[in-house]
Amino acid sequence: MAPMNCPAPVEVTYRNMRFLITHNPTSATLNKFVEELKEHGVTTMVRVCEATYDTALVEKEGIQVLDWPFDDGSSPSNQIVDDWLSLVNIQFREEPGCCIAVHCVAGLGRTPFIRQKRRGAFNSKQLSYLEKYHSKMRLCFKDPRGPRNNCCIQ
Repeated sequence: MAPMNCPAPVEVTYRNMRFLITHNPTSATLNKFVEELKEHGVTTMVRVCEATYDTALVEKEGIQVLDWPFDDGSSPSNQIVDDWLSLVNIQFREEPGCCIAVHCVAGLGRTPFIRQKRRGAFNSKQLSYLEKYHSKMRLCFKDPRGPRNNCCIQ
């Protein structure tokens, strides 16, 4: 089978929140994958596809790995959404400016945040989910540039 042509990792930034959207590494590319995570300052990685590689090398570099798989082309469960919001809330309060990586198999169907940054990112089922989504919380954080608080609705 020919290797899949995956898009390059993309960093998405919103205020003091940084996310790295990437594809699933293989055993052969795991070392390079870990280097990319480190270059972007990733402290936590969320794998939303089935496990296909051992996370020991990633964790050895001090990067927390969370496995929250859901079917490709579908929407995450309410539990995954709640876990995600909790992670983002805690992570960016405790480590402002850190980066959370998210990956599925190709970095297209389950991991993207902004369609403009990754063409083909969402299918119609996922767009429908996003259109109907109601925010569950408001994340407030201190702006490192001054004494004000900023909020992001999630």
